[in-house]
Amino acid sequence: MVEAGTVSPATNGIDGRLESRASGQDLVIHYLVKVFQGGVYAVNHVSLTVPEGKFATLLGPSGCGKTTTLNCVAGLEQPDGGRITVGSAVLTDVERRVILPPERRNLGMVFQSYALWPHMTVYDNLAFGLKLHKVPGAEIRKRIAEALELVGLGGLEKRYPFQLSGGQQQRVALARAVVAQPRVLLLDEPLSNLDAKVREQARFWLRDFQQRLGITTVYVTHDQGEALAISDLVAVMSAGHLLQYAPPKDVYERPASRFVAGFIGQTSFLRSSWWRPAAGRSGHG
Repeated sequence: MVEAGTVSPATNGIDGRLESRASGQDLVIHYLVKVFQGGVYAVNHVSLTVPEGKFATLLGPSGCGKTTTLNCVAGLEQPDGGRITVGSAVLTDVERRVILPPERRNLGMVFQSYALWPHMTVYDNLAFGLKLHKVPGAEIRKRIAEALELVGLGGLEKRYPFQLSGGQQQRVALARAVVAQPRVLLLDEPLSNLDAKVREQARFWLRDFQQRLGITTVYVTHDQGEALAISDLVAVMSAGHLLQYAPPKDVYERPASRFVAGFIGQTSFLRSSWWRPAAGRSGHG
């Protein structure tokens, strides 16, 4: 299993004032397996640990297993093997037949499409899940006000999604994901629908957002530059396998395989051969 150092517990609540999260809330994925029809291993015995408060990115080409891994963590896919925990909470343990449904995992997720209710205002989009969990009205109003201020959308709670730009809709989706105070934030290519200039600005805003919130985050992307720019840890995947899991600098400067070297940045491969001096020669010219 790939481990990483521990970090300090996150500060309280959405903006540092709400309910604190207990220490030792690392996300641990242990020998995760997902097999699709035909015996294709979408995820092939993947193990990694995301320390509490860190930003980890699952990086790789289409079909490498990164989104399937994220969906297994979220409970949207049922794996065929492995174990997933957050701190002492067991989300999935296939051997013990423990598979918590998504609504009981206390995880926040932002999808590529944002998945906002078009007929609901920003406020109602954020309030919907809280009402289902019977959160009192005063607490709902307080959490939503804090979440919208955190994402820079204070005062826009009465607008509908069609009245917002793509970047603003993405921020609403993020606010909705964190307003329920999740253990872990899961992001499935949330910037892919933005144009290039807005996307570049949004990636650094997103990183700042995550650091201020202090929440453990798993991010999925196929964009190498994006992964290297905003992550604490990068997991490079190919054909269901985890090839390397390390800080961005290590992945870039010390790739663990030819695939990683070729996938990350601009790379030139040089053919070489091993030369050994003939017997009785010193090898010096």
